[in-house]
Amino acid sequence: MSAQQSATPTVKVNPNAPTEETVLSVEHYTDRLFKFRLSRPPSFRFRSGEFVMIGLHKPDGKPLLRAYSIASPAWDEELEFFSIKVPDGPLTSRLQQIQPGDKVLLGKKPTGTLVMDALTPAKRLYMFSTGTGIAPFASVMRDPDTYQKFDEVILTHTCREVSELAYGEELAAALPDDPLCDEYAHQFRLYNSVTRESYARQGRITDLMTTGKLFMDLGVPPLNPETDRVMICGSMEMLNDTKAICEAAGMVEGSNASPGDFVVEKAFAG
Repeated sequence: MSAQQSATPTVKVNPNAPTEETVLSVEHYTDRLFKFRLSRPPSFRFRSGEFVMIGLHKPDGKPLLRAYSIASPAWDEELEFFSIKVPDGPLTSRLQQIQPGDKVLLGKKPTGTLVMDALTPAKRLYMFSTGTGIAPFASVMRDPDTYQKFDEVILTHTCREVSELAYGEELAAALPDDPLCDEYAHQFRLYNSVTRESYARQGRITDLMTTGKLFMDLGVPPLNPETDRVMICGSMEMLNDTKAICEAAGMVEGSNASPGDFVVEKAFAG
């Protein structure tokens, strides 16, 4: 090599750097809620119920990433996400503007506690959610493995307004035509409630549990660690209150390392 020549610089590639995925579709439900679907890298693997970091590049080129539950089941060839719109949110203020063909950053390390591996076997699975906390359960309810492990799967979804229930109702209505879960649709039930508008079922899910209305409406006994398992995703207040109800019923919190009777996703609470 002559004095005028220099060695080619070595470019370090971060193996954990997010990939750029293509926006395939976007659907806005209300002025506060929307869903979108992204392309899925062939090497991307996750368990139904997990979350991953997604985001956009900031003006300075650096990535701005936030944790989002993957709403599509593990078998889906695309990745679905259900998001709230925050007008002044660093990420969601821009994310809500995406259109098909745009690029969104996708992390490479999905994780989370709302997975089958964190629960011991039982008869009935409850998935208690508020707002966009329904997202991980949109994944779990569309996974055949869920119905092979539980005889009955009950999803509760509590929102402020009736219009915000649309995503969950859409999921439930589509289950009988789901290519992998159609035969299990009879094992699934959706239980909605609303806190700020007139509706058939009004009130916080924790109030409906403590008064016994939830169980009476469903025609099932109160929570029992012998027969029931629980997944919880929502606001911090909802998480704490629902966890307390589970513990009062004698249920033990589980994790990936030590499966139990109920699991809580704390990644989004604040």
